Formats: sequence, structure tokens, C-alpha cells
Amino acid sequence: MYTKLNLSDWNRRELFDFFSTFEEPYFGITTAVDVTKAYNYAKAAGYSFFTYYLHKSLMAVNQISVMKYRIQGPDVIHYDDIHASATINREDGTFGFSFIVFDNAFQIFEANTQAEIIRIRSSRNLFPTRNGDDCIHYSSLPWIDFTSLSHARSYRTKDSVPKISFGKMTEQGGRLHMPCSVHAHHGLVDGKDVGEYFEIFQQLLDENLPPDF
Repeated sequence: MYTKLNLSDWNRRELFDFFSTFEEPYFGITTAVDVTKAYNYAKAAGYSFFTYYLHKSLMAVNQISVMKYRIQGPDVIHYDDIHASATINREDGTFGFSFIVFDNAFQIFEANTQAEIIRIRSSRNLFPTRNGDDCIHYSSLPWIDFTSLSHARSYRTKDSVPKISFGKMTEQGGRLHMPCSVHAHHGLVDGKDVGEYFEIFQQLLDENLPPDF
């Protein structure tokens, strides 16, 4: 479900109009997040670390209104819930795009993720059966400790879905860090919004969870 914004009363209207004229309206920010607690907890609980931090990322996204804005034709809409469209690798070196339905309950999200992984790895389909812009385009590059990132994009296609990528986990001073890159349409999202995402994401990665989570 979504609601349409009243653009005439929107405080970002001029910014939206300005950046929407750009051939490349996306900007990108990369930083490292501390995943020490999250990694240790996930492994102790027997969870996939990828699924665990992906869930935390979506929890953070769903707390930030502007990360839920999307452009549809002349309109800007606000989705109630944002899901994950993550790339999932296959044994033959290819990958498929997933659509993983978000749920605040990790166990439900974990089941949704596993179902998508099985679907992708048992087929050659590139695209999922559900494919909308009420998602984040996620990718994981666990082989690379990157400090910046760019994305392949078709400028003929008007895109407004944020893109979040994760890199190789490394140890620094006894702590585990992982690069995280966020690209977003500047007509909808500002740097302070990305900063808020990183702050909430880090808080969620650090939280102490009960055994029955």
C-alpha cells in the first residue's frame, strides 16, 4: 500500500524538480559499519549472517520516511513497507534478482529469504515473480573491502529505488567492520537521511537481543 504526496505542499518540491532534471540524479555514500556484535550473535544463534544484517538494514530503512519515497510518472508516492530485492548467487557463477518480503519478525523474514534463495538457485530466471519499486536494490560483494562503489544504470529508465551494497568483512583492532554503500535519488533523499540510515543501522547491529528473537 502507498499514499501519494501532495507535491504543492511538499517542502522538498524545488529540490525534487531540480535534481529530477539530471541525467544522473543519484548520489552515493560509503562507510564502514561495525558488525562485531551482530556477526557473533548471528553465528552463535545459527543464523545466516547475510540474512541477519539484511533484516537489520531493512528495519532501518523502514524507519526513514524518505527512503520509502518513489517516483511514479509525475507523482511521488510513499510506500507503507519496503522489501528487499537482493542479488542471490548461483553455483555456476551467475545470479538472480530476488524479492524478499520484509517482516519485523526475523524468523518470518528468514523463511522468506530462504524460499527466495531456493527459488533462484533451482532456476535460471533473472527476475522474480514479484518485481516492484517498493524495495531496496541490495547487493553483496563479500570478496571486496571497497571504499567506493558505482552501479550499472540505464539513464533511459527513470529509476528512484535506493541501492545498498555490502562488502568484505575485515578485522581491525579486534573489531569486525564491513563496508556499506548507499546510492539514492537526490530529489528524494539527502545526505543527512543517509546519515540517519547508517546511525539506525549501526544501533540495530549493536542491540542486545533476547534468546527467543
